[in-house]
Amino acid sequence: SGFNSIGHMDTMSRGRRQIGHYKEGEEFIQNVFHVLSQIFTGKEKANLAICWLQYEISKVIQCLQAKKKKKLKAQGRKSKKLAKNFLKAPDNRNNLSLWKLYAYLEWLLGNTDDSRKVFDTALCTAGTGGLKSAQLCSLSLLYAQLEVELLESIEGAVKSRAVHILTKLTENGPYVPYSGQVLPVNVLKARKTYEHALQDYLSKTPVSDQDQVNDTDQLVNLVGCYALFQYLTVGIDAAVLIYTQASEKLEVSGSQKCENTGENFGILNFPTALEAVTLLHTNLLRFHMKISVYPLNPLREALTEALKRYPSNQSLWRSYIHIQRKSHSASKARRFFDSVTRSTNSLEPWLFAIQAEQMRKKLTEKVQRADVGEIHCTIPETGLTNRIVALFEHAVQSGNGTHCPLLWRMYLNFMV
Repeated sequence: SGFNSIGHMDTMSRGRRQIGHYKEGEEFIQNVFHVLSQIFTGKEKANLAICWLQYEISKVIQCLQAKKKKKLKAQGRKSKKLAKNFLKAPDNRNNLSLWKLYAYLEWLLGNTDDSRKVFDTALCTAGTGGLKSAQLCSLSLLYAQLEVELLESIEGAVKSRAVHILTKLTENGPYVPYSGQVLPVNVLKARKTYEHALQDYLSKTPVSDQDQVNDTDQLVNLVGCYALFQYLTVGIDAAVLIYTQASEKLEVSGSQKCENTGENFGILNFPTALEAVTLLHTNLLRFHMKISVYPLNPLREALTEALKRYPSNQSLWRSYIHIQRKSHSASKARRFFDSVTRSTNSLEPWLFAIQAEQMRKKLTEKVQRADVGEIHCTIPETGLTNRIVALFEHAVQSGNGTHCPLLWRMYLNFMV
């Protein structure tokens, strides 16, 4: 076609084939990583390793979504080799973030037992920081979340591996791998510990900017662990209550900081914490709806509130589109997209509004073209086409839209 995209643009499909990673683009990215890894030292080098591994994981996820088994096998081998090489380096042996990514990679590749071994090893070597260690909390949270996704129902979850992980985190002692039971007395103690730890963090005032950044990360992980623990041991309402308390407190802290200092000091980190807590909240509601009967409204309300505040958060938009596909009335979603695009310069609301309409068009055409005996219905759905073109027109006229290659390519692709 005369040009190659660097990396990937997975929003467009060319015929039946998804546009994946181009050879030249992939080579370029690998060269950048190789060159940088020779230049960097110390903390920068460790951060680069984390970015590199995250990039490899994104390719594994892409293979999983496209259901390409052969490619997944080859990609998995390459990614695992890279991860193991990173962890062999003396500087990285105690880097919990790298251990976490390696364990996650094994999990994605379907090697659940190997992944558990990696998680357990990392937790055993991590020491006894408990709830005070941000990395330990983050590692335990991911491990518990992955275990929870294997559950088919919330009944009897108190005895699950996830509860064991979250309980051990509060004990400040060395980690002991799951042996098939969780003592009720340990669950009660853990709940008290979580409660006190959360109260301490919410009433704490950070001394410096750096403290605030660290505390913010730590608070998000703590809220995630505590809410998941409550979800498994008490139920969904108890978990939602914790997210609500944390969000209210973070909102107050953010606004107070602005008033006190008269500058954006507080705004730097608190919205990121609030955004992360909101994301955990909506993801848990989505999961709960998948495994049990629960009304859609709490999730819809949480998402609309969050998106008004963070119009450029792609994960929230994906969840919003996902739940809107289930409703037969498009007018509510259209009104919401319209109100958000008016109040923000972000391009994401436009892109997702277009995607939502394109999905609706695909669905309508699929239904209309269904064979009904001898009759083949081929009436084109012009209303939706005109609507999508109008959305594209408005989007490319907006400040950011004019300079967005992806938007123009999507527009050309649609017109073709």
